[in-house]
Amino acid sequence: MTDDEHTVSTDPDRLDRDWIHRVISTDTYWAPGRTREDMDRAIDHSLPYGVYDASGRQLAFARLVTDQTYFAWLSDVYVDRAARGKGVGKLLMRHLLAEAERMDLKRVVLATADAQGLYRQFGFTEIDDGNTWMCSLRPDRV
Repeated sequence: MTDDEHTVSTDPDRLDRDWIHRVISTDTYWAPGRTREDMDRAIDHSLPYGVYDASGRQLAFARLVTDQTYFAWLSDVYVDRAARGKGVGKLLMRHLLAEAERMDLKRVVLATADAQGLYRQFGFTEIDDGNTWMCSLRPDRV
């Protein structure tokens, strides 16, 4: 998927893993200090998405953790600070959700502390489906 200035790719070989590790581990509230080894392993066991400018520089990243049938967890969504407000995040979301539609996923979930407005534009709502969503945390494995 492309617009006039950007390309979205799911090719894991195209990812700038140095950039991804740097921004996720230093410029996010959810993964400060994440190791390169953990980031690489997470990418390798997910469906990664990158957004690139015309020169090939990576501007955004996200990954889906999914069984490609029923469920996906949208994780590690990051847009370079210099690219924010220019439609890069929206392009990434349109592509991700088109992929989820092609997989016929029944549910895509995410957790966010600061980008609810973006995700609401794409149909995400707070979970109120009659279930109690729970998690098991291991504080020693942040």
